[in-house]
Amino acid sequence: MLPALLIAIGLVFNLLTPPSFTGSPFFSAAPLVAAPLFSFRGTALTGVAASLAVVGLHAYAGTGLKVEALTELATVLTVSGLALLINRVVRRSVERLASARGIAEAAQRAVLPTPADRIAGLHVSARYEAAQADAFIGGDLYAVQDTPYGVRLAVGDVRGKGLGAVEAVAVVLGAFREAADTEPTLERLAQRLERALAREGVRRDSLDAVEGFTTCVLGEIPPGAELLRLLNRGHPEPLLLHADGDLLVLAPAEPALPLGLGELAALGPPDRAAQWPFPAGCTLLLFTDGLTEARDAAGTFYDPAARLRGRVFPGPDEVLDALSSDVRRHTGGGATDDMALLAVGRPGEGQPERRRTVPVVPREEA
Repeated sequence: MLPALLIAIGLVFNLLTPPSFTGSPFFSAAPLVAAPLFSFRGTALTGVAASLAVVGLHAYAGTGLKVEALTELATVLTVSGLALLINRVVRRSVERLASARGIAEAAQRAVLPTPADRIAGLHVSARYEAAQADAFIGGDLYAVQDTPYGVRLAVGDVRGKGLGAVEAVAVVLGAFREAADTEPTLERLAQRLERALAREGVRRDSLDAVEGFTTCVLGEIPPGAELLRLLNRGHPEPLLLHADGDLLVLAPAEPALPLGLGELAALGPPDRAAQWPFPAGCTLLLFTDGLTEARDAAGTFYDPAARLRGRVFPGPDEVLDALSSDVRRHTGGGATDDMALLAVGRPGEGQPERRRTVPVVPREEA
């Protein structure tokens, strides 16, 4: 309604003020305002309406043939022509942006598909929230997969930004999807991901073979047992939310280096997965450092454990809804880093779970 309002204000201004005053600025502004908001036809009609308003006012006042009237009309016509040009440029930019958004959405679905709501009887919810508007994928990743060894999952964060980070995400997820079904332990699975990153780092200049790394948490929820196994490679500690509001930070007994630093990691202790109880009604929450590094106006970091402790949620979806809203309030909507969230909940009593048979693998062979 703003272009029409500007024309109306110009008419009223001209009628209520002495002849030495003019509403020309209002008539000129109307098509310029319409340019980015209206269609080409709508912008043209706005320019015509503004021009007719100028002609009508001067005809009413009997000054239609004066130099001032002709100059005012020429000004409005010129600005209307510029508005049509602006409209065409804006429309083409919008079309290109829509095309880019479509490509980005397709790439996101291919590289980082949303997991199913139910996997092997577990409730699953995942979110990817980009810090930059209209940016769909970056260096954060998540994956959930039903395997012969139970439900296996991964949440990680690739060093760096841009296309190189997206390529590294594709490498890690591709290796995870292949190896999760075949490697009998999380330790072996981590080694496969390590080798995949090292191999691709040599092949591609964009994947930094020297300084590139990926922080990651690998998880396993065996069927038929209320257990959770985690292997943390330099990633923020996951949280375990109990049905009564209690919260447990799942910190590893020994810190480990991220994936991609295999040579340095070989100098330290070997990978060792930790194990925790995962009873019915609990929700496992994994996230990237975009969550823990979110700051408010005073520079205070967001603490998910403190924010969620004592709260009760019906399921994983509600956990992520509350967390996303709380982070936006904390930062005032100004996040500086991408954020990947993954929540996996074990149904409470009375909700059946699908169980699978796990192949017996000797520990020595594993």
